Order: sequence, then C-alpha cells, then structure tokens
Amino acid sequence: MNIHASARPADALDSNWSIVAAGALMTCVAIGVLFSLAVFLEPMSAATGWSRAGISSAMTLAFLSMGVAGFGWGALSDLYGPRVVVLAGTVLLGLSTVLASRASTLIEFQLFYGVLMGIAAGSFFAPVIATTASWFDRHRSLAVSLVSAGMGVAPMTISPLAAWLVMHYDWRMAQLIIGIGAWVVLLPAVWLIRAAPAAASASPAGGAAPAPQMKVGQALRSRAFLVLGITFFACCAAHSGPIFHTVSYAIGCGLPTFAAVTIYSMEGAAGLGGRLLFGVLADRLGAKRVLVAGLLIQAFAAASYLLVNQLGGFYAVAIVFGLAYGGVMPLYAVLARDYFGARILGTVLGAASMLSSLGMALGPVLGGWLFDRYGSYAWMYIGSTAVGLGAVLIALTFPRTDHAGKQPRLQPAG
Repeated sequence: MNIHASARPADALDSNWSIVAAGALMTCVAIGVLFSLAVFLEPMSAATGWSRAGISSAMTLAFLSMGVAGFGWGALSDLYGPRVVVLAGTVLLGLSTVLASRASTLIEFQLFYGVLMGIAAGSFFAPVIATTASWFDRHRSLAVSLVSAGMGVAPMTISPLAAWLVMHYDWRMAQLIIGIGAWVVLLPAVWLIRAAPAAASASPAGGAAPAPQMKVGQALRSRAFLVLGITFFACCAAHSGPIFHTVSYAIGCGLPTFAAVTIYSMEGAAGLGGRLLFGVLADRLGAKRVLVAGLLIQAFAAASYLLVNQLGGFYAVAIVFGLAYGGVMPLYAVLARDYFGARILGTVLGAASMLSSLGMALGPVLGGWLFDRYGSYAWMYIGSTAVGLGAVLIALTFPRTDHAGKQPRLQPAG
C-alpha cells in the first residue's frame, strides 16, 4: 500500500469541521423542538382543556420512542450512510410538529408530538455522533463534544423562540411555524453530512493496526459493549432524577419559583462548558480516564444538593453537577469508536443510547415515587449518588488497551 496515499485521507478527516457544524446544528434544532413542549404546556392546557399530565406524557413517549428508534436509525446509518437517515429524520421532525399543531384530540397530539417526534429525534444522535467520530482521529473527543454541545444550547434557542411565538400567535400557529422552520434550517444542512472514507475510517486513532472486523452480534455480546451500555445506563439514571426534581427541591427549601428555575439554567450552561472541557481533556488524557473522573464528580455533586438550601449554594453545586454530567455524555461515543471502529458504530451507539434513554426515563419516575413515599427528596439524591458510584465501578472494568493505548482487547462477555 502507498503510505502517502493512505495518509492523505487521515489529514482530510481531521480538517473536515463542516461535519461538526452541521451535526451541532441538527442536534440543537431536533432536541430544541422536542423540549419546547415545556413552553406550550400552559397555553395548550388553557386553550384545549387537556390536562397538563396528558400533555406532558407526550414528552415521556417521545423519550422512549427516541431511545428505541435510535437503535434502528443507527443500524440504517451503517447500512445506507448517515445522509439518508438524517434526511428522513428531518422530514419526520418537521412533519410531526406540523401534524401536532393540527391535532384535535389529546391522543392525536401524544402520537404526533410524542411517538412520531421521538422517532424523528432519534435519527440525529447516534448517526450524527457516529459519523463525526468516524471523520476525526486527532481531535475526535473535541469534535464529538462540539456536536453534543448542540443539545446543550437547544433549550437556549428553540424554547425562547417558542415563547416569543406564543406571545404573538396561538399555540397551533406557533408549532406550525416551528415545524416549517425546522425544515428550512435543517434540509440544507443534510447535504453536509456524509460518511467518512471507508479506508480511513476503518483505522483506529494513532495509526495502529485496524480493529478486528466484528459483526454486530459479536459487538453487542462483547464485554466492551456490556460495560459501555451499563455504564451509560447507570450514568443517566444517576443524573436524570436530580435534573428533573432539583427545581421542586429548591422550591421546597424556600426559594422563589423563578430563582429555582435559574438553577436548571445554570446546570445547562455548565453542561455546555463541560462538553468542551471534557472533550479537550479526553483528547489529551484518554476518554476512559476522563469518563471515570467525571462520573465520580457527578456522583458526589448529586449528594451535595442535600447540603445546600440557599441560592448561592445551589448555583455552586449546579455548576459542578452540570459540568460533570454534560462533560461525560459525548465520551461514550468516543469509547465506542475506539472499541468497535467506524463500520458498525452507528448500530453500537444506537444500542447504547437506547439503554441510556431507559436510564433517563427511570430517574424522574423513581424520584417522584420516593418523594411521594417519604415526603422528601433525600433518598432520591442518596440513591443517585449510589447509582453514580456504581457507574464509576463499572467504567473501571472497561477492557484494557494495548501498549499504544489505542487498540482494545475485545472479548466475549461470557
């Protein structure tokens, strides 16, 4: 093989930041449209008479649908390439929003905004993150973190737009405009998403020998995937409860509602910074080391909420907690790329993301149940800390790499 010919694609991979820009835009719009439901909750309930619980359940359905669909979208991305997948997702994202704006019954709204939009949103995370990880060698962690940062800024972009639209139009017109706007913004960006060259993306970082060509079934039964998936699940289960319930906990501590809501905003802003910081550190120190450190910080930060009852203390904990949980999230994709290569990365990452979605769905429900049973959020934070420490212990069992620190030793789980 011509050494110089094989080096040129690697240089091209690391220079293609247009993939990162398009991916960040897509994740921002997709997640932003989904989470804008919080803005519509009150005006929709007032206009239709639908219960807030019924409207909010669309978010639960969307979250579950997104996790399950992400596995399928990831597999399709591996088979047919990421562009066709994100094109289908973009069409469905706008369509689901437009149809939801025309819904005449609550169940129609739940199906359109919940199930269909969840399926659409699932097409962006695994395929786009996997594609980004395949394009980059030297700055892979940073590139993946920047794409993931799109999700971090989503509540600061689409939600304010939705609030402005609701002030000037009714909720139906506002959602219709957002749905059409999603098409206008994302359809041109679809053409920037493309698969990395097969020869270049098949090699692990650092120029090591290519990873073994594993089949999907072998990958999903391997020790590396089980550790990755269970760690991802436990990580999300640990932070989803505190994310969802901390505002209510702060109000219970005597903080005004508006001040309590700003704690959530502080977590989100810190999470954005954490994605960038952890991405840079992972490129220098290794993704596994940074992941373990981040999970440890996340676990103790969750427990620290029990030690504060004033706004300043809540802000301090929120910054640390947000940095940790935001920072570790992109690292799972980096580790998946290191262990499994690019050929089946979409499928592997989709399966891991499905497990993480189950963890995200579990935290809020268990947090609410613990509060209803004991009249306090203390057990939720204690439980989150325990699960978070469990995630640390699981992450420590990742298979070891070779002397170069790049090529993993894959082996069956059994």
